[in-house]
Amino acid sequence: MRFDLSIPISFNGILIRDLLLNWLAPFSLVQLMVFALTGLYNRIPRFTSLFDLFAIFKSVIISSILISLGILHFIGFEGYPKSVLLIYFILNSLGVCTSRIFVRIYFTHFKTNYFTRSKSNKKRLILIGAGTKGEKVAREIINSPDSPFEIICFLDNDKNKIGQKLHGFKVKSLNTDLRLIRSLYDELLICIPSKSGPIIRDVVEKCKRTGKKYKIVPSFNELMDRDLLLPNVRDVSYIDLLGRDEIKLDLNSIENMLNGKRILITGAGGSIGSELVRQCINFAPSEIICVDLSEEKIFDLGLNNQNNNHNLIISPVLCNINNYTELEKVYNDNRPQIVLHAAAYKHVPIQELSPWTAVNTNVGGTLNMINLSDKFLVEKFVLVSTDKAVNPVNIMGATKRVAEKIIQSKNLISKTKYMAVRFGNVLGSSGSAIPIFQNQINAGGPVTITHPEMTRYFMSIQEASQLIIQCGSQGNDGEIFLLEMGKALKIDNIARDLIKLSGFKPEKDIPIVYSGLRPGEKLYEELQHSGEIKMKTNHKKIMVLKDDSIVMAWEEINRLVSNLLITVKSLDGDKIQKELMNLVPTYTPRKYSPNPKKHLSSYSIKGEA
Repeated sequence: MRFDLSIPISFNGILIRDLLLNWLAPFSLVQLMVFALTGLYNRIPRFTSLFDLFAIFKSVIISSILISLGILHFIGFEGYPKSVLLIYFILNSLGVCTSRIFVRIYFTHFKTNYFTRSKSNKKRLILIGAGTKGEKVAREIINSPDSPFEIICFLDNDKNKIGQKLHGFKVKSLNTDLRLIRSLYDELLICIPSKSGPIIRDVVEKCKRTGKKYKIVPSFNELMDRDLLLPNVRDVSYIDLLGRDEIKLDLNSIENMLNGKRILITGAGGSIGSELVRQCINFAPSEIICVDLSEEKIFDLGLNNQNNNHNLIISPVLCNINNYTELEKVYNDNRPQIVLHAAAYKHVPIQELSPWTAVNTNVGGTLNMINLSDKFLVEKFVLVSTDKAVNPVNIMGATKRVAEKIIQSKNLISKTKYMAVRFGNVLGSSGSAIPIFQNQINAGGPVTITHPEMTRYFMSIQEASQLIIQCGSQGNDGEIFLLEMGKALKIDNIARDLIKLSGFKPEKDIPIVYSGLRPGEKLYEELQHSGEIKMKTNHKKIMVLKDDSIVMAWEEINRLVSNLLITVKSLDGDKIQKELMNLVPTYTPRKYSPNPKKHLSSYSIKGEA
């Protein structure tokens, strides 16, 4: 190439002698050594990616530099054609890259025979979304010879992608082509980022009109501890329609808090608690102590985690946090370093009817946890609170507000760092509106809603749990953290969306009944008290609430809480409410009703909305 493929006679003998005898062996030896030392031979050719190509270029650059230095040292560049070194670098890079790419192509397209293998029994699949998710799903199908799917095309509304090809499949317009190709496919797979809630709503409507089956790729929040694989694809749920942004966690700060530590999680069998267990596992603690009062949930926790592949201990513990002696044994036996306190009663109407039970657990049990965490030198204590603690009108909100005030007071005198995390309703948790509405829809209706104007803040279980852990890694000084909840949603709109998602028409196929507010309910929830100011943190979904009011001295709040717990023994609802008002001046309860029959029957039918 140096002589345009026509070597002058005068150079012929010199080239053969110098190149073949003197330089070919050293060049090859240097190249082999550099490739070996940089780990290039440890990369599997059949899975060659861009990262491997970058590694090849790095290795070739290093070897070219070493060879150039060798030439300069031994003979110098006088009389040596320098263009040969450039040609060598180019051909070396192309040769190694091409050889690996051919191996990759052989395994993905010829050995697996994707384009020619029998497709008679395969489901013809259209991928909606030609972004990161769609690309990964397509790559998995192409690389899996036994995949039951055959890709037809991609659909996208990005004008820059329409008409292009991704992995050899054409990207068509989502707006115009969906119904035109109706007879050419069997199933639709939605591969759109979870934050695109309005877009997903529109896509779901389009999918319904085709009459074909459709599913969705889960969000990365759900897949934190799993791979984006086809078996994880599921039906579209209401969470997908919310349009929540993917959470970006500060993994380093969370790992510093949890890695190698003993974590105690109360209410570990519940919706939030069990998800906290799953999330904590990802950060390699040495042990997770799972405390719950339900024997069934403790059994399930042990069963689900007995074959876990993580090098940590899962210790299910059957314990009542209201029993100080019993709880003290748990602390003494396990010596937790981090405590995530999620155990609480949360169903508003039930707590209105049995306020003594709610106070015993939400206040008395929390007080036991706080005192024992201080006694056993726990590093951090995170209380899971609620937006119902703001200007509460019900027992649940008032008891949670008392718990917030207790941790703030205790933080002033303890080496343990206490903090609380406040957020709204959690989609899919036990007793929440979504599962109850879905059950009512499955039963043919009616769907019961307390009030057409009722609104609530919502987030997913995965989102709430991840942000609770993130708050724990940031908290140091008795803070109350507030999670970014987005916009408040109308319960009425949620019910109607669920009916449509289930393939029915509201009012026509599934009737909707408005039943009126139940004990302790209000039309809307608030996220902060009038004296609280929201301050930004280094995480865009987490705020910290600064309160101008003075935190109560530990002796004073301990005295008031002790009076409350004594009053609870009388089982007198009115007296309990008065004691709570002494602790929470913003608590404005409705008159206590001693007759539970009407409310309980109403609750069992209507559920919690």
